[in-house]
Amino acid sequence: MSSAKAEDYIKAVYQLGDGDEPVAPSTIAEALGVTTPTVTATMKRLADQGLVEREEYKGSHLTEDGELLAVETIRHHRLLELFLTEQLNYDWSEVHDEADRLEHHISEKLETELAAALDEPTVDPHGSPIPTADLATPEGDHTPLCEYDEGEVVIVAEVADRDAAVLEYLADAGITPGTRVEITEIAPFGMVTVVTDENEETISLPEDTAATVRVREASPDQPDNGDVLVG
Repeated sequence: MSSAKAEDYIKAVYQLGDGDEPVAPSTIAEALGVTTPTVTATMKRLADQGLVEREEYKGSHLTEDGELLAVETIRHHRLLELFLTEQLNYDWSEVHDEADRLEHHISEKLETELAAALDEPTVDPHGSPIPTADLATPEGDHTPLCEYDEGEVVIVAEVADRDAAVLEYLADAGITPGTRVEITEIAPFGMVTVVTDENEETISLPEDTAATVRVREASPDQPDNGDVLVG
């Protein structure tokens, strides 16, 4: 098995996991677009390498070595996304797949140089926290937009990076990290309507799209530009 393939599986287990609960092979298969038997065979090999522990009929969770490998891969990915947007003028909707291809092939020296060139950033273009050089993972108190109530004012903190079409739509609507929005309506059929402070535009988001936007509560005594996330 190539190291790139191993890292893809390890990263998937890390991102799909919930604490110490094992991740089912079918869940990993859906995320990676492969078959469940392929996942089962791969998990056996990763267990032999000491990167995962398997629970029969339940799934797999990461060992300490596996978790460190996952966090390092995520650090590479998010540094690359930021470099592509800031230095090579990629759109934020384009960088996920590019970073997926590159994340397995950068050396520790290049990782260090990327971080230095970007002034040791803390978040990627989508607002996701970048693990530190010693692989500490910053904690973020962010909640999906769809879990807030009408009338609440929040700050967009992080947007899922996997769906380019959703990212393009959100960018066009002005919903990016740092944007202050007010939730004006939650329809019973699953639409979340918000108004952005920046251009006072009303935007209705399907619930599944609103779930990809993670936010934090706005500070009532803080000016708008004080809430903008910076890298």
